[in-house]
Parts: sequence; C-alpha cells; structure tokens
Amino acid sequence: TGAGKTTLLGLVPRLLDATTGRVLVGSVDVREVDPDTLAKTIGLVPQKAYLFSGTIASNLRYGKVDATDDEMWRALEIAQAKDFVKAMPAGLAAPVAQGGTNLSGGQRQRIAIARALVRRPDLYLFDDSFSALDVATDARLRRALKSVTRDATVVIVAQRVATIVDADQILVLEKGRIVGIGTHDELQRTCATYAEIVSSQLAAEAA
Repeated sequence: TGAGKTTLLGLVPRLLDATTGRVLVGSVDVREVDPDTLAKTIGLVPQKAYLFSGTIASNLRYGKVDATDDEMWRALEIAQAKDFVKAMPAGLAAPVAQGGTNLSGGQRQRIAIARALVRRPDLYLFDDSFSALDVATDARLRRALKSVTRDATVVIVAQRVATIVDADQILVLEKGRIVGIGTHDELQRTCATYAEIVSSQLAAEAA
C-alpha cells in the first residue's frame, strides 16, 4: 500500500507525465503520441470503478460508441457480469445512478472491466481492478480474459498475490522502488519482500 503502483500506471495514459526518463508504448514515447490515438490504444480500469448516470449499455458504449448488443453481452460474460445484468428486469437498459451507487462495489468493477473489454484495446491497464471480487470470481475472470487478450499487453496492479501469480513478469514495488522482477516462483526465491507478502497472505487465508 502506498508504494506508487497507481502513480506508475498513470504514466502510461498520461494522467501525469514522467519528470525524468520516458514511458514507451510500442517503442514510442507517449508524449509524442496524439492523445486521441493513445486513448484508443489503451483500456484503463481505474482503482475506483466509476460509472456514469445512464444505463448499463450507455456505460459500456463509453468504451466503444457503436458496440452491438452481442459485443456488450460478450464483454459482460468475460467480466463475470452477465448473470447479474441479465437478472435485472431491463437488462442492458437497466438504469445506472451517477457513480454507479445503485450497484455493489464488485458489480461496478465488473461493469468497468466490461467497458474496457468492449473496446478491445492493444493495452489493458487494470489498476487493482479485481480487489472487490471474491477469490473465485477473480479466478474465473482472469481465465476468461486470456481468450480475448491473447494479442494484447495486459498490465495488472494488485495487492492480492493470487491475482498476478500467473503473470509473465511481476514487478514488486516498495516505497516507490522496484525491489524485485521475475515470475512468481523466481521472486519467492530472490525477493524477500515478495516472499513475505506470499507468506502473510497464505497465513491469512489459513486463518
């Protein structure tokens, strides 16, 4: 907590700019990319999922304005949101209050994830976007994501080890510094901070 994960992720879509060095997407400095082009390349799901006043469909179409019903239902299915949306009397036309306050935290997160999936971007940025999901839903969602993100880059910020255990590469941040880089197995052997996190989370689950 407070290690700088969200700040680091925010450099990619230029929510803030790096003061030194460069942030590259596709070998190009993000500061040299047209903002609209950069926005179309990225699907960002922020730490606090925010929905707009309207309907489920209108929120999903912020990701892609001409998304079809089939595309939206497919995105909801992958995001593990299809069942609860189908259970709503109006389905895709179900009303959403400003900020999504008429939905639970987990429902808001899944709708926000579906919104990014509708866009089918080249780069997905998930900023602790699975934190409000239970472990089983988290696991199902990550399995479903693999089929649609095979040709994309996926960056996941997480505090729960289970969320990133299968990542190709994990960066461990502590006090704003990278203190470990590697796979889950490698980091358990080479990074004391990561090994301690794994141990503490396993102990908490056992309790």
